Amino acid sequence: MTNKINKWISWRRQIHENPELAFEEFQTADFLLARLNEIRCDSIVSSFAETGIIAEIKGLAGEGPAIALRADMDALAIEEQNEVDYKSKNGGKMHACGHDGHMAMLLGAIDELAQKRDQICGSVYFIFQPAEENEGGGQRMVEEGLFEKFPIKEVYGMHNWPGLPAGDFALKKGPIMAAADRFDLIVKGVGGHAAMPHMARDPIITASSIVSALQHAVSRRQKPMDPVVLSITGIHGGDAYNVIPEEVRIFGSLRTLSRESRQEMFDRIDSIAQSVAHAHECECEVKILKGYPSTINHEEPYQKALKAARATVGEERVDENTEASMASEDFSFLLNACPGNYMFIGNGPGEGGCLLHNPHYNFNDEVIETGVKFWVNLVLQEQGRS
Repeated sequence: MTNKINKWISWRRQIHENPELAFEEFQTADFLLARLNEIRCDSIVSSFAETGIIAEIKGLAGEGPAIALRADMDALAIEEQNEVDYKSKNGGKMHACGHDGHMAMLLGAIDELAQKRDQICGSVYFIFQPAEENEGGGQRMVEEGLFEKFPIKEVYGMHNWPGLPAGDFALKKGPIMAAADRFDLIVKGVGGHAAMPHMARDPIITASSIVSALQHAVSRRQKPMDPVVLSITGIHGGDAYNVIPEEVRIFGSLRTLSRESRQEMFDRIDSIAQSVAHAHECECEVKILKGYPSTINHEEPYQKALKAARATVGEERVDENTEASMASEDFSFLLNACPGNYMFIGNGPGEGGCLLHNPHYNFNDEVIETGVKFWVNLVLQEQGRS
């Protein structure tokens, strides 16, 4: 087994050396295709959603419903600060979110399961998905017919998590990651001389009131057990000391866990911005820029993933009701289209900058074997005779 683990680690490091951004993962796809052909998958579809790959292993133990396991492929636009032998060769690009490790764990699982076809009923599909980082590769895969072209009944995903002990698992029923949306508010007033504000309709004062009212809407109108994070991340207006400007732009980020709160906050932002602007004799143009929806796990797949996690590392190393993250994930699009489960595997302490999206982050190679075993246990548990 040691030789296999070293092989999987070498795969991870080769991928790490050659990071590529969203929908540009051509070299990554070529590397994956070479490994999948070596493993002798039963079918391989490439160039799905530009650079994505779907591989299949057919079981020999009889008929059964197909499940799918997914890993993301893209890197981030970050200059790597690690001094390792396999440091990124592509300037300004880095696997700072661990997608290199996700691919290595999934490749390792395929490597193992290819030798266990006689224990598998039905088919297992392996999804290598491009463009998770902000570009919605998961949405594009769904739109291009992922679940129509392949008879997938359940889909599973997993992300490494710094701060969680290496190789431990964390999951929960229902929402596990938040929806990520943006908003743009253009407050339009009447400009004028700073010495004669009564002759103007000041959009800066109006914008300040809107910001305050939006924070009140979260702290005093949102249920505490249904978290919402609304952050104003920019206020732009005015160019001169003695001029009241014509307009001010406010923009920010909205994070919600439940579908209900997401729509309620869309409506609330619009209503508050319009009402406050009207009270100040100004106007406000409201734009809601929808991003990733909430990542919401389904009950039955959650129970299956929980069982496989416990079988892999023991009950004491599995948090079955972890705290939801207000970060987002485009696996949500897959879960909106097909029952499934998304979960975390511990990457170890997040000390010394070893956090996601950090130039010092590095995937923990010690986790690869555990991740592979989990995927194999999940497949054999659901598709086989174990």
